[in-house]
Amino acid sequence: VQLQASGGGLVQAGGSLRLSCAASGRSVSYYSIGWFRQAPGKEREFVAAISGTGSSTYYGDSVKGRQTISRDNAKNTVYLRMNSLKPEDTAVYFCAVKKGGAAWGTRRTFDYYYWGRGTLVTVSS
Repeated sequence: VQLQASGGGLVQAGGSLRLSCAASGRSVSYYSIGWFRQAPGKEREFVAAISGTGSSTYYGDSVKGRQTISRDNAKNTVYLRMNSLKPEDTAVYFCAVKKGGAAWGTRRTFDYYYWGRGTLVTVSS
């Protein structure tokens, strides 16, 4: 499985962006997918995850209520809609597949693999 994140860019504080995570190589419809982000000089941080069917989601505390994860299995793509963006949301955003044995609700990078190349989001104040 190869994952490719896209949709990042420069946006003003309060603005919105939608990121996409496109999978290739095989269908990811049976897999939970997570989004993470990494700001310069900081550790990679969990953002959100979605189950294979899309019926279950969970979010990191820093984005809860402002960002929405969704998926279109027909397109083999997972999305992250980001609203009310803040300068502290500036980071490279990555998507990854949750390992099958990992607990639902995990926020650990160790529990994810097939990391895609990230996309940079820059929020100006």
